[in-house]
Amino acid sequence: MFLDEVTGAWVAALRDQVSDLHIVDVHTHLGSNDPDGFSCNLRQLADTLANVDARGVVFPMHEPEGYEAANDMVIEASRESDGRLVPLARLDPSAEPLAEAQRSLAAGAAGIKLHPRAEAFGLDTPALAEVFALADERRLPVLVHAGRGIPALGRHAVALCERHPGLRLILAHAGICDLAWIWKAAAGLPNLLFDTSWWSASDLFALWSMVPPGQVVFASDAPYGTPGFAASLNLRLALQAGLTPEQIRLAFGGQMERILAGEDLADGGPPTRESLELDPLLDRVHTFTVAAIGQLLARQEPDEALTLIKLACEVGSDAQQAEACATVLRLLELREESVAAGAEDGRPANFPPGLQLLVAAAGVVRTPSVPMPPLSAPVESVDERVG
Repeated sequence: MFLDEVTGAWVAALRDQVSDLHIVDVHTHLGSNDPDGFSCNLRQLADTLANVDARGVVFPMHEPEGYEAANDMVIEASRESDGRLVPLARLDPSAEPLAEAQRSLAAGAAGIKLHPRAEAFGLDTPALAEVFALADERRLPVLVHAGRGIPALGRHAVALCERHPGLRLILAHAGICDLAWIWKAAAGLPNLLFDTSWWSASDLFALWSMVPPGQVVFASDAPYGTPGFAASLNLRLALQAGLTPEQIRLAFGGQMERILAGEDLADGGPPTRESLELDPLLDRVHTFTVAAIGQLLARQEPDEALTLIKLACEVGSDAQQAEACATVLRLLELREESVAAGAEDGRPANFPPGLQLLVAAAGVVRTPSVPMPPLSAPVESVDERVG
């Protein structure tokens, strides 16, 4: 998948900061019928996980025709993965969800995936009440889409965790629809967890610093992201937020291993509450980078924003920000090379080219205390341009 060779090296370098790291990616997909044009097969997923020596929790992509056959496909693929994959069953509340949950669990699924946006429902849907009770009884993980495209669902999530202490409810995509307040509730609900399958460095830093480390679990959203890219970004942010190596090992795999084994949740200690002390010069780079990302997501080439990023990186080679700015300039050059070459990254044609490299740049300037990723020096200099 895209950037695997590059990001594999980035993760390898970060492992020097956290020894004995066993990664479990809790949010990956298989499928070929999603209306958004993305697809992922067993070989592709296994290869991208192997790139960072990770295991993956996997479930079907959106299947407009229903999930019984898709769940069977994911369960069978997991059997063929030599232990690389662990399957979850995806449920549609309008299609006898309890019966499908019981059938899939008997066939080998280890938990449940729900997608309120794709299937248009809320967590208070009556048809799911018995599903949550089953998950409580069996101490199962239930992973729920909690990102873009839905109204807030946090109040129902909190109520479910209070009602069902055996349930391990994982809000995907950093729980961004409710993160502004739900981090406070999380401290009293150890069975309310959040995965990291999101792209915004600011959102993810808030997650790593405001939520107890034992309640954050690593995720990539493959094939929308990759384990290597997500691990490099989130390891940087976790280190910048002040997590210890032990806490990082728990969040990046240890806690999910306990959940999949039906064990008690481990206590990772309180959140660091580390404040993000913004360097004013690097914050300028971050602001222009986020502006460029926004334009790309709107399908506009961000020429002006990219120029402003380069100008903001002219801090001088003797500045304390020079290394981070040089890394950003090299990432911009890699994006330019990729776009000019028309490099195939396996993504649909409507996906903004080079977006992931701008996301990496935003992550770099939000984590200046962490060693920079191994990259060659940029062609352009961080010194002031003349003329």
